[in-house]
Amino acid sequence: MAKTPKKAKEPIRLRFKELADGNRSIYLDTYRNGKRKYEFLKLYLVPETTPLQKKLNADTMKAANAIKAQRIIELANDEAGIKNTQRGKMLLVDWLNHYKELKEDKSEGLQQQINYTITLVKEYEGDKTRLCDIDKEYCRGFLHYITGVYETTTGKHLEPTTAHNYYTVLNSALNEAVRREYIAKNPFQTIPTTDKIKIPESKRTYLTVDEVKALIATPCRNEAIKQAYLFSVYCGLRISDVERLRWSDIVNDGGQLRATLIQKKTKNPLYVPLSKHAVLYLPDRGTAAATDTIFKLPSQLTINNVLRQWAAAAGITKNVTFHTARHTAATMMLTAGAELYTVSKILGHSEVRTTQIYAKIIDKKKDEAVSLVDNLFND
Repeated sequence: MAKTPKKAKEPIRLRFKELADGNRSIYLDTYRNGKRKYEFLKLYLVPETTPLQKKLNADTMKAANAIKAQRIIELANDEAGIKNTQRGKMLLVDWLNHYKELKEDKSEGLQQQINYTITLVKEYEGDKTRLCDIDKEYCRGFLHYITGVYETTTGKHLEPTTAHNYYTVLNSALNEAVRREYIAKNPFQTIPTTDKIKIPESKRTYLTVDEVKALIATPCRNEAIKQAYLFSVYCGLRISDVERLRWSDIVNDGGQLRATLIQKKTKNPLYVPLSKHAVLYLPDRGTAAATDTIFKLPSQLTINNVLRQWAAAAGITKNVTFHTARHTAATMMLTAGAELYTVSKILGHSEVRTTQIYAKIIDKKKDEAVSLVDNLFND
């Protein structure tokens, strides 16, 4: 009797790591030629205590399996000898254009940053530079060019934050070239951190509780914008997610309404509990279908113009954009005593350190409050 052939082992497997908070982190386990390599995907499974959590886990597993399939294809191509020995001779601008295609599922903002980085690369040393030509001196020169030489159409140098964004794009593109074996190493990694672009700590414009109350009491010429903005103030969703939110994304989880979605920016699943104030600013559904978007909003340029007029009418002098609502949500939760980790999860941050910026704001306000008390007793 013929032996049943053994099923070939998969070269890459999904693995799971139990975390202290009860979630499970998903990672890839690659074993080839006697060597094992792990790749953590920054995707997490939550305990399945509700139908909603089961759905979120199913979506997360679908994303993890898609990444696994792509890695298997890349590995198979390498082992079959499908490698272009001329890869290193590819022009940098061509690689950046290919890198943009690899990131086509990311935000429009990233696509624009890649386009501008390509422009800067061309203006720095032309469009004939090959990947194999890029060395430490090229990278140092590029950093110097975008921070002290290049001028915008208005004759100004790039702001540090903007220059840092373009450096990040080129650095990430070179890291991807290393992963795909176009080049052996990324020369940016040989440059000391002290010599790289220093990015100033991001400023966060947010509203105080009194300012939020002032907005609530002030009429806005576009009611949909007012509702969407105040909804974001109370739940922290980005404008890109508020625009896409559908009635089917609002679910009742044991009496608690939640917004469930895949974030446009990070592509990670998010389920946000909605407070009674957030629910208050959901528009009347009427006869809308489950697949209809909840908020009918104009362009973001129009939204921010309306917000500025509305804020001015409410006596607010701050530069109010829609993202201010997200900052306000974060600072209100932390001020009210919410834990940093919890706020991070509600906002959908990939890393807690992103949320720590808001914690610093709160700490600074506490310091100022103590100083005010001290001033009362100064002679």
